Amino acid sequence: ASTMAGQIQGGAMLNKLDDYPVHQTPEPLAHPVTSDRNVYDRTWFNGYAADGSYYFGIGMAVYPYRGILDCAFSVVEPGGRQHCFYGSRRAPIERTDMHVGPVRIEIIEPMRRVRVVLDDNSSGISCDLTFSARTASIQEARQTLWSGARRVMDATRFDQFGCWSGVVRHPDGEIKVEEAQCHGTKDRSWGVRAVGEPETGGAPVMPNGIFFLWAPLFWDDHVSHAIFFDGPKGEALVREGIVAPLYGSEAEVPGVEDGQDQRMATARHRVSYHPGTRLASSAEIDLVNLDGDTRTISLEPILKFQMKGLGYGHPEWGQGMWKGELEIGGESFDTRQLDFLSRENLHVQQVVRATDGERTGIGVLEQIVIGPYAPAGFTEFFDGAKG
Repeated sequence: ASTMAGQIQGGAMLNKLDDYPVHQTPEPLAHPVTSDRNVYDRTWFNGYAADGSYYFGIGMAVYPYRGILDCAFSVVEPGGRQHCFYGSRRAPIERTDMHVGPVRIEIIEPMRRVRVVLDDNSSGISCDLTFSARTASIQEARQTLWSGARRVMDATRFDQFGCWSGVVRHPDGEIKVEEAQCHGTKDRSWGVRAVGEPETGGAPVMPNGIFFLWAPLFWDDHVSHAIFFDGPKGEALVREGIVAPLYGSEAEVPGVEDGQDQRMATARHRVSYHPGTRLASSAEIDLVNLDGDTRTISLEPILKFQMKGLGYGHPEWGQGMWKGELEIGGESFDTRQLDFLSRENLHVQQVVRATDGERTGIGVLEQIVIGPYAPAGFTEFFDGAKG
C-alpha cells in the first residue's frame, strides 16, 4: 500500500512545463535528478546607474526538497541606507508560479524581456521594473566545489547583460529608472549549493572557507566577464574570462546564443583591501586570450551593496530557510555603520568604474572571502587586511 501511495503521489507532481518536450529524466520536472536536499533553481538580477547613483538587486529561488520559494529586493543610494524586502512561502509544484506575496516575476519573452513587480507592502519598498536584454545568453563553466568526498556545490549559470526601465520606491524616496542610464545583469543558476539552515548530525567537520570574485562589465560595444573561485592558498579552483558583443537594442540580439562569445585561455586577479576589512578598495583583472595576449582591467569601486539584503548569509532571512506558509519582512541599515568582519557582511557587490588603459567601462565587482586566504594575508576565519 505504501508503494502504491508513493506512485500516486509522484504521479500528481505535474506542472505546465511538463507539456513541453524538455524532460531530461523519466520523472516530471518537479522531480530534480538529484536527491540532495540543497538542490535549487535561482533567478537573480542587479541594476545600477552608470554614475553610481543607485544600485538594486532582485532574487527569487525555489528549493524543491526544502519546499520553499523565497525572494528579496534591495536598493541602496550613496550616503544613504540600504532598504530590503524579504518574502518566503511554501513552494508550489507549478514552476511557472513565480510570485511570493506582493512580488512577482513575469517572463515576457524568454531570454529577452522580464518584468519584476513588488506591490506596496509593509516594508515601504516597491517597484515596477522591466529588464531588456542587450546581449545573448552567456553560459558560464559548470562550477563544482568539494568538501572532502562530498560535492557541496555543483551548478550551472548563464548571464545576460541588459538595461532597466521603471520605478523604485523606498522609505527615503523614489528612483526613476531609465534604460539609457541603468545597466544590469541577469543571472540564472541551478544545481546544488549550500542553502538554508546548517545541517546537523554526523561526525563534526571543519568549516570551509571560500574566495569568490565575479565581475560583469559593460564597455561601449562589448561586455567582459570574469569568474574566480580560489582555495585558501590562492590555488585556482575556477578561472574563467569571457568577452561578448553588446547590442544596441533588444531587437538586435540575434537569438538565445549568438556564438560570438570569446572564451579566454585563463584569467587572473589582484585585489587590494581596505585595512582592517575584507572589502576591496581596488582590483585588477587580467584576461589572457588564446594567443597569450593579456588585457589588464583596473576596477575602482564607487558604491557598495550588502548581499545580505538579498538573503546571502542573512541570519534571519537566509536563502532556503523555512519562515512559514507565507511571510514577508523588511529592514533598513546604514552600509557605513556595520561590523565589516561579521560573517553576514563579508559578501558584497560594488559598482565599479573600469579601464583597460584605452577604454572605460562600468560594472560590478562581487566578492566574498571567508577563512584563511594567503594572497591577502588572511590567517583566521574573520581577520581583516593589515594596514
